[in-house]
Amino acid sequence: MAGHHHVDPEAGDGRVYIAVVINLALTAAQIIGGVLSGSLALIADAVHNFSDALSLVIAFAARKIARRPANDDMTFGYGRAEIVAALINYTTLIVVGLYLIYEAVLRFYQPVEVQGMLVIVVAGFALIIDLITALLTYSLSKQSMNIRAAFLHNVADALGSIAVIIGGIVILLYDWRLIDPLITLLIAGYILWQSFSEIGAAIRILMLGSPTSIETRDVVALLNESDGVVSVHHLHFWQMQEHEIALDAHLVITEENWHRSEEIKETVKKRLRDRFGISHFTLETEHEASDCGDRQEVGHEHNTEQKHLRHCHSHDH
Repeated sequence: MAGHHHVDPEAGDGRVYIAVVINLALTAAQIIGGVLSGSLALIADAVHNFSDALSLVIAFAARKIARRPANDDMTFGYGRAEIVAALINYTTLIVVGLYLIYEAVLRFYQPVEVQGMLVIVVAGFALIIDLITALLTYSLSKQSMNIRAAFLHNVADALGSIAVIIGGIVILLYDWRLIDPLITLLIAGYILWQSFSEIGAAIRILMLGSPTSIETRDVVALLNESDGVVSVHHLHFWQMQEHEIALDAHLVITEENWHRSEEIKETVKKRLRDRFGISHFTLETEHEASDCGDRQEVGHEHNTEQKHLRHCHSHDH
């Protein structure tokens, strides 16, 4: 479960750094190869690979920023820098995917000549670099949405290199130039499918959505079933970061258990932590006799907030 998943903050920095360096070197090699062979396809692949390198730079920088401690300006810390980086990288992947579809459609009408063996050799070299980069970032991609976005950039580029190689071989053997745009469409489809399936999670976190792995109703039920609790309201349940879940709620305590309110609250926290992996709590306790104007269970009515502040005699611990 997400809440129990802790990532070593220093893990993998060296691997990401090496991946950045070799991808920048590859970009330069592909541009030189493209100019020497006169291949527009290879130069286009170089530009795509440069976007990979940039995605890794963004991911690397976000990892560093995310470790900064909380301060007066950023009281929750900088952890969401990685989520923002993931959103940027998925967005650019979608743009790349749409651009590849555009280019492929044009090539159906105007097939581009692929200039022989040099293109295949350079694309083969590019594929090796892409595979090395994938190996460097694969294990990290399973832990971090940010690195996963950069990893998908790399996978897309590896597929692009394979397409250039296959297209080059088919054209050399059969002079069938439509293979290039056909493979490009398949790659673009894969890029868009992966990006759209992943970008929603980043947007959900930035929009303060509840974790997809936990049903909010289950959390509400646990609170309502807790010993001494009459009801719960003003509940807010969200992901602060990819692996950190937060909960904010008001617990209404029975008359006979009011003297145990602190004990009840600590018991509730332990149950939430053990069952759902929630790590950050703000729980208010209220006496059942208090007159609360707003009893909305999840969230709260903004126009009744002032009424709540005037009439709800809460006891914040």
